[in-house]
Amino acid sequence: MQFLERERLASNKFLPGLDKALADIPLSELERPGSPGIEQFRQCGGPGLLVPERNSGAGASALDAVRVQRAIGARSPSLAVATTMHHFSMASLIVLSEISNGFEWMLMEGIATTSKLLASGFAEGRTDASILEPTMTAVATDTGLRISGVKKPCSLSRSMDMLTASVIVPRKDEPGEQLAVVLIPADSPGITITPFWGSFALAGAESDQITLEDVLVPYELVVRTEVPPGQRLDELQIAGFVWFELLMSASYLGAASALAERLLGKAGVPATDRMRLVGELEAAMAGLENVARQMPAAGRDQQLLADCLFVRYAVQDTIGRVVPRAVELLGGLGFMSSDDVAYLATAVNGLGFHPPARNKMADQLAGYLLGQPLAIA
Repeated sequence: MQFLERERLASNKFLPGLDKALADIPLSELERPGSPGIEQFRQCGGPGLLVPERNSGAGASALDAVRVQRAIGARSPSLAVATTMHHFSMASLIVLSEISNGFEWMLMEGIATTSKLLASGFAEGRTDASILEPTMTAVATDTGLRISGVKKPCSLSRSMDMLTASVIVPRKDEPGEQLAVVLIPADSPGITITPFWGSFALAGAESDQITLEDVLVPYELVVRTEVPPGQRLDELQIAGFVWFELLMSASYLGAASALAERLLGKAGVPATDRMRLVGELEAAMAGLENVARQMPAAGRDQQLLADCLFVRYAVQDTIGRVVPRAVELLGGLGFMSSDDVAYLATAVNGLGFHPPARNKMADQLAGYLLGQPLAIA
């Protein structure tokens, strides 16, 4: 069995042709603005990866998805990061369909059958904000919600078909407010996209600024939840966080694995050094897979979210140890003869910038281990 074979088999099963297509494109082309990787993902059925088969999707489990994301990350970190945001939005819809009696299944089926890409307008990227904390304001009208707000950075900003976001809306039949998820067509009047991402690293993820000014969203694209604003973590938020942390961690682990893969075939590097690095990566992947195997049975439990966060930070530390050593063992000639090694060594650092930051979560996780409810800082 070859290194990453299990992950590439999963990719070929659920997204046939994608891995080969990405392998045939130079990394420098996949990682630049306007990357062809996103369209390849769309053509291979990527948007429907998590959608259940009964809703015309690929029906990938959490374990399958973690493996697919690692395979994609090993070919194109930008594509893996960008598509994680699509999957996060999709997973939120799936959870909503399981805990409500609404029309979410129709939306999922439409996304899967037409390969539509969802950009995420949730709070990822805002300091001290929960991923599902609303970033947009909503005003109710007779014909729909008028949405305004800014999301920066927002992956898939140039290729999205729809933007998902959370808003607080008045309840229909009783006093009070509730959380709702809105799906906003990308061609809606009032949406503008402006440059934001200035780094060369992960430039292919299309992480620019999206601004909404009084954008009308019809009520048939508004998915109401039973979650009151300001409440502690609920099932939807827990499941969303678990999916996000799993897939984002697997994406960056894939990028680190791309360096290890280059090292495996390098003559003159002692087998003990190569196996030490691969062993650390495989141990980190085993941690992600352990969490993934517990979904969906425990996917809405605080215990699994806590375990997932511990694993995510462990993956982060593994990458921090493995990547510099892999670059050193690849040697100066490998570093100088191609930009790929330097690029991958830079791109893998992105995992530490995704929420929730470890220093923000330290007190909350310590409190949880002492019997307190888990909160996200």
